Amino acid sequence: MGLVAILEETAGVEAFPLKLDDVCTAPNLDLVLLDLQEPLDAILHTITHIRRERPSLKPVVMGEPLAPDQIQAVIGAGAKGFLLRSAGVSEISMAIEIVLDGSIWAPRKVLAKLVEAGTAGAESLMPAPIQQESIEEMITGREREVLHLLMNGRSNREIAAAMGIEQATVKAHLGRMLRKTRAKNRVELTLRAMEQKDQDDE
Repeated sequence: MGLVAILEETAGVEAFPLKLDDVCTAPNLDLVLLDLQEPLDAILHTITHIRRERPSLKPVVMGEPLAPDQIQAVIGAGAKGFLLRSAGVSEISMAIEIVLDGSIWAPRKVLAKLVEAGTAGAESLMPAPIQQESIEEMITGREREVLHLLMNGRSNREIAAAMGIEQATVKAHLGRMLRKTRAKNRVELTLRAMEQKDQDDE
């Protein structure tokens, strides 16, 4: 019930609890958040089964810490995201928002591996050709504020509240940044910005 409240209040979606056996038959589902306390093999089997029965459904796995290659296997099996059971409210909200937007949510190291490997489900994360300019140089000051909040794991709603603007304005800023940087989605934009920041810090 706590997760239902989080999803409805912070992610702005209609949420309701389901038994695992009912996931493949319940009507009007876009995404399922699976709290799985099973061995990795069983998790992979569950994800594969759901994706086979309902290809349009976006599964997000919530569980105990896994090694990066294990999380990569979960994503490769068809999951659209992986969250730790200890994830905070803002992280859960942002993960749901990103997955519903058509991207993948996973730890940064896993996303980088998926991009490099071109693994199943990572096509939308493949980076655009490298720009000569850094992302920071391509965007306006206001867009830079949005990007920094995005890099700190804030959802659109949280960015809007922090900046005192509407969520539609946040989406407009994001849209302009995606066009300028030729990033395919907010995950790729954030990943590239973080990589550039790391290079600048070295």
